[in-house]
Amino acid sequence: MTLAQNAAPLRADGTTSPSTSHRRWRDIALLAVLFAFVVAGLAGLAAATGWDETKHQLMKLSWGQIGLLLALSLVNYLFRAARWHVYSRRLGLQTSMAQSLRHFLGGFAMSVTPGRVGELIRMRWLLRETGWAVERTAPLVLMDRASDLAAMALLLAGGVALSAGGISMAVPVAIMAFTAAVIATRPSLLSAIATAVYRIVGKFPRLMARIRTAARSIGVFSHGPVMALAMALGMIGWLAEGYAFHCLMVWMGADIGLAKAIAIFIFSTLAGGLTGAPGGVGGAEAAMVALLSLEGIPLDVSIPATALIRLTTLWFAILIGLVVFPIAERKSNAAL
Repeated sequence: MTLAQNAAPLRADGTTSPSTSHRRWRDIALLAVLFAFVVAGLAGLAAATGWDETKHQLMKLSWGQIGLLLALSLVNYLFRAARWHVYSRRLGLQTSMAQSLRHFLGGFAMSVTPGRVGELIRMRWLLRETGWAVERTAPLVLMDRASDLAAMALLLAGGVALSAGGISMAVPVAIMAFTAAVIATRPSLLSAIATAVYRIVGKFPRLMARIRTAARSIGVFSHGPVMALAMALGMIGWLAEGYAFHCLMVWMGADIGLAKAIAIFIFSTLAGGLTGAPGGVGGAEAAMVALLSLEGIPLDVSIPATALIRLTTLWFAILIGLVVFPIAERKSNAAL
């Protein structure tokens, strides 16, 4: 079974099987369980350091400051949605900006799936609304993920270079992310790797064939101005959330510098993604608390800071996705 089929079983007419609604409720239940585990873990750490100190740090923030954190996260989502639209048009899809926003933001509802595989539901919406098969839209998803990796790798490398020590271990992660981005955006290299994997493993022929087909379609994105615009949009988006983390640390009286704050935020996000856990939950929080501790930030500051920045980034995105998801479903059903 391919990744797209895992995300949302498709019939020939682009509609979903009866099990899709059950899968959706399962993902929502998974979201609730993950959220409960994260809250319980952070609450346990907060209890160990003293509830009063943690509460004191949270009470320092005004509603206006929380609103700014959410606004900066929204900048990230909108700029990355604009990049999705740029890639869609380059691929040849005659979608409007409104469609791209709906597809991109609605996909956040599926971020709770392992490895964010559920976000491939965007291809189902495209199938319904444009008639393009999954194989034709797969390069769009691949380029979106690769662009995120490249933008985050560059921001992480820049943050490490501009900050003094403490997070030098982030360099290998930046190199890995950028290498993965390069592989994913080189048609011949990606196709060769898929072929080599199939020859070694000898399994999943259909999946490998689809990867090779998608790889051959990536060449359409190898256009200087398009790549430059996409990279700029991605970097601005992730930079906005990194800056939000910097603001939060300053407001909590633990200014570690803009470059280091951005590097810690990006590194933690990538580290969470490497765990394969839905939304990077658990791994990202652990990495963030650990890195802040290495910078001498006490737990009564690092724990509430980590909890709040994750609420205003990951969980805020999922909330937006849950709001937009039914709209995207209704619009795509109407197009059938």
